[in-house]
Amino acid sequence: MSEGQTLNSFAKLVYIFKRSILGISSKNMIKTVKVFQFWLLVVAGLAVSDSAFSQNPVFHIPMALADTAKVGDDSALRIRNLNPYFTLHVDSTLSYQLEINRDPNKYFFFMKNAPVGLKIKENGLLTFKADKSYFLSGKLKYDYEYKVNIGVQNLNNPKERIDTSFTLSFFTTEITPSHVKPTVSNVLYMDEGDTISFKVQCETGTYPIENINFYSSSPIKTNSNIKGCNDDFTWSPPYDFVKEGDSAKTKLLMLYFVGTNKIFMRDTSTIRIYVKDALNYPYMKEEYALAIKNINTYILRLKYAFFQLDKKVKKTKSTRTDFDMTTATTALGGTVFSSAASQDAKTAGTILPSVGVALVPVKEAVAPQLTAEQNQAALVRSSIKRLEYTERDNALVGEKDMEITKKISNLKNELKQTQVQLIDVPLEETSNMTEEQLNAYFNNPKVNKKYRLKKR
Repeated sequence: MSEGQTLNSFAKLVYIFKRSILGISSKNMIKTVKVFQFWLLVVAGLAVSDSAFSQNPVFHIPMALADTAKVGDDSALRIRNLNPYFTLHVDSTLSYQLEINRDPNKYFFFMKNAPVGLKIKENGLLTFKADKSYFLSGKLKYDYEYKVNIGVQNLNNPKERIDTSFTLSFFTTEITPSHVKPTVSNVLYMDEGDTISFKVQCETGTYPIENINFYSSSPIKTNSNIKGCNDDFTWSPPYDFVKEGDSAKTKLLMLYFVGTNKIFMRDTSTIRIYVKDALNYPYMKEEYALAIKNINTYILRLKYAFFQLDKKVKKTKSTRTDFDMTTATTALGGTVFSSAASQDAKTAGTILPSVGVALVPVKEAVAPQLTAEQNQAALVRSSIKRLEYTERDNALVGEKDMEITKKISNLKNELKQTQVQLIDVPLEETSNMTEEQLNAYFNNPKVNKKYRLKKR
C-alpha cells in the first residue's frame, strides 16, 4: 500500500465518521466512537507496517564515514598499529609492518636494546626468527620480557621524532629440565681438619634454576650461603666430627642441593662425603710447642746448675793450685837458702821444706778435691747436649708433620729420663742470669775444652 492510498482511506474514514455523528442519536454515540477508534487503529497499523517492511523506505539518509587514513597536518606523529606486547613460540617467525600517520618514505625507523635476531627495516617492517639455538646458547631466555625501544625520525626535520617501546617474550611447549651440577663428584673422602670447597653450578634448560636450597644429613657449621647458581660451598669438618661409636672411625655426611625454577620444577644433587677420623693437628701442635717449652726451661735450669758446679770446681782448683805453688816455693826456697853462706839462711833453708810439707794437709782440709761435683757437672753438661740433640732430631718437618705424635712422645720420654737421672743434682732458678748469659758461658771454648774427652 502506497502513501497516497493510505491518505485516501483515512479521508473516507473521516467522512463516514461525520455522517454517522449527524444521523445517530445520543444513545448510539458511544458505540460509534468506539467503532471509529477501532478503524483508526487499523489504518494507523497498516501505515506503520508499510513503512517498516517496505523495500524502498521513505526516509533514507546516508551517513558519510570519516576518513581515518587521512589525518591533518597538525596532528602529532604516531605509530597507528603498534602492538605493546608480542609473544612468540620458539622456532616461529615474526613479520609485522608498522604504520605511521605520515608518508613513510620521509621517515626512518630504528630500535634500541633489541634482543638477538630482532630486526627492523627502514620502512618499519619488524622481522624475527626465534631459532632454538639462541635459547640453547643462553643468548635468549624463555618467559623473559624483553623491552624493546623503537623510534621514528623525520629525515628532513630532526625535531620531528617519536620514541616508544614494546615488550617481546618467548615461550615453548617443549620443556628441557634444568639440573644442579656441582663441580665435584658425588662421592668424596676427606679427613678431619681438611677443607673441601667447590662451586654449585647449574645446567640451564628451558626454565633456568632461580633458587637453590641446601640441606645436610647432620648439622654442620659453614660460612657458605648457597642461594643460587655459581655459589661456593666451603666446609671443614672439626676434629671431633667422628665420634667413638662410628664404625671404622668414619662418618657419612649427605649434602643435598635442591634447585627450583619459576614453575616450581625441582632438581636435587646429592653428594656423599666420608669423613675419616684424623689427628687434631692444631691441638697436637700446641702440645708439641708445650713439650719444647718444657725442655728449654729444664735446659736453662741445667745450664745454671752447671754454671754453679763449674764455678765451685774452678774455685776449689784455684785454691789447691795456690797451696801447691806455695809448697813448691817453700821447697825451692829451702834449697836456695841451704846453699847460702850465712848460718841464718841455712837454718831457714832447713825449715822451709818442712813448712811446705805441713801445708799439704792444710790444703786438703781447706780445699778438698771436689770429684763428685766435677762428675755432676760433666753429667749435667752431657744431659744438656743430649736434650738439645733430641730437640733437633724431633723438629717438625713441613706445614703438617704426620709424625708429630711420635715426636712429642720422644721429647717427653727424653725429658723424663733426664729428670730421673739428675734427680740428685740440686737445681735452682736462674734468677740472676739471662738465657743469653747462660748460653754464652755454656758454649765458652775454655769451658768446652775442660770437659772435652781427652785422648790417652
